[in-house]
Amino acid sequence: MFDGRFRHAVDGVTSPIGRALASVGVTADVLTAAGLAMSVGSAVAIGAGDFALGLALMVATGLPDLLDGPVAKAAGTASVRGAFLDSVADRISDAFLYGGLAWYLAARHHGTAAVIPFAIVAVTALISYERAKAELLGLAARGGLMERAERFIALGAVLIVAAVDAALLAPLLAVFLVLVTATACGRFVRVWRAATAHVAAAAAPAAVATGIDAAAEPVAAGSAAGAVAAGSGAGAGAVAAGSAAGAVAAGSAAEPVTAGSAAGPVAAGAPVAMRWRRGRVDSRWRAWRAARARPAGQRQRHPGSHMPAIIGRSAPERRSAPVQRRS
Repeated sequence: MFDGRFRHAVDGVTSPIGRALASVGVTADVLTAAGLAMSVGSAVAIGAGDFALGLALMVATGLPDLLDGPVAKAAGTASVRGAFLDSVADRISDAFLYGGLAWYLAARHHGTAAVIPFAIVAVTALISYERAKAELLGLAARGGLMERAERFIALGAVLIVAAVDAALLAPLLAVFLVLVTATACGRFVRVWRAATAHVAAAAAPAAVATGIDAAAEPVAAGSAAGAVAAGSGAGAGAVAAGSAAGAVAAGSAAEPVTAGSAAGPVAAGAPVAMRWRRGRVDSRWRAWRAARARPAGQRQRHPGSHMPAIIGRSAPERRSAPVQRRS
């Protein structure tokens, strides 16, 4: 939320500081490492119960994290490697800070409330993962009530209250957990809706011919294309098996099958896939029976093939061919 609304204002303040630091030789990687080291000190102070010192070190942890980007841009060293290092350091820093809270709660609440910081770490990792995975898939996943900047500020507020009354630490962390869980759920819903819209757009037909009846169904099985002419009547369909194209003449209600294909005549109104399969199976079965019924000397084979020549005939020729059965 803060990242989207106040990013330009923050950049206006941090950019001059980043240029000043870059001019004296400070690098972005040094700032990232310094912030990570101070997060360890903050975790130790929080675990020992010194919330004021822990808060001061946590603020010191946030400053390098805020300035490493402007320094990299000012020095001209911004890169994918630096962005990766910064993201990994942020995750490690979060683990140290919440680990310090878990250490304190485990020592003073008999281990029961120490689960809350671990749950917060798990949910915040889920928030980061949702964004990373969504952006990898080309979807936007920014936004939410408790992004990293908000979590950092909220944790500072929790430490301020805990410095005054340590008994309020566990209830405040429970509220913190509810807020980050709501953020993770909200981000999941937004990404899910965006992904659903993307799937629907991809499933929509690329082009719809004008005037085609809904019952006209072109199917090309093993072919390069199947085409239905505009204005064809209901039930008009074409099946091309092994052919270059199957087409239905405009205004026709018949169901032609390309000559030389393996498919035979099938009943109109059946599902397209079933029509093609039944026709192919029926034609092959009929050709096999006819070939087996012919005398052995009259069985002709195509050169280089083990199938009888009758299979190469068209469907009307196969049906009209005399069938001789063996005794």
